[in-house]
Amino acid sequence: MAAWAATVRRVHAALPPAGLARLPLRHGHQAETVRRLRAWYARTAERRLAPAVRYALRAGMDWLDASVPGAPDAPPGIPPDVPAVFGAGDGNSANYLWDGHRVRVVDLEESGRSDRAYELAEIVEHVSAWVPRPFDTAAFLRRFPLTPAESARLRECRILLALVWLSLLAGDDPAHPRNPPGTAERQARRLLRRLDGAG
Repeated sequence: MAAWAATVRRVHAALPPAGLARLPLRHGHQAETVRRLRAWYARTAERRLAPAVRYALRAGMDWLDASVPGAPDAPPGIPPDVPAVFGAGDGNSANYLWDGHRVRVVDLEESGRSDRAYELAEIVEHVSAWVPRPFDTAAFLRRFPLTPAESARLRECRILLALVWLSLLAGDDPAHPRNPPGTAERQARRLLRRLDGAG
């Protein structure tokens, strides 16, 4: 975990400020994610969803409608009170490879300008953080000393990305599931815990 966190910190600092300022926002940045969530949710009426999943999706969308990340006029970039970093753009833990000495990162196709809170939320809320086995996300996050503004943003970003994963898992084809049975229901509970501020 120490090596993984060190690699993430190296990625974040990989570009000098001038180069980072010229870099486009990463794919799946906040504003883009909000637009996708609204489009996905508009199609949920057509789906047969477990009641717990539908309830959590509605709760998540209510939060989104009332929150800063979901505001229609929210700027597409990085909030001015948090520093920009180079973001890998994909939190899948399978993209971080341990070679016995250090962790290497692969799959940078969605990389770009981002911020630490959003990138860390991408890692700890990715379904690979708990399926099939969870890792200690709290211990991982403690390895990143965040400013108060980043800590507040991290909480919001974790809710946003937990909602993304619930939306994705809710769309899983029951005839050809990509995840173990009950994964969407477990993600629904994870999202509700985020919304309640319980972890």
